[in-house]
Amino acid sequence: MKKRHPMFYLVWFLVVLLIVLHQDFWLWGDATLYFGFLPSTLLYHVVLSLAAVATWWLATIYAWPVETIEAVKRETAGSSSDSRPSTPAQDAAE
Repeated sequence: MKKRHPMFYLVWFLVVLLIVLHQDFWLWGDATLYFGFLPSTLLYHVVLSLAAVATWWLATIYAWPVETIEAVKRETAGSSSDSRPSTPAQDAAE
């Protein structure tokens, strides 16, 4: 079995942590407004969404399957630029 980068396991830990943190039952009764208009639950989900973005970014760097990248490189190396489908703008120009 191929040895995985240690960050691979951190990414999976962060995914599970985000799933657990998404269950924000502790904020249901909180009516606090931040910045005078933003409810605490909405602010919490904004921060949670930014954490999800960072986790996905880490996943694409450290946990993305190398086999997928290599397969795409093989497919694109064998095709010529003429075999790409045309766009509607290219069809109209002809």
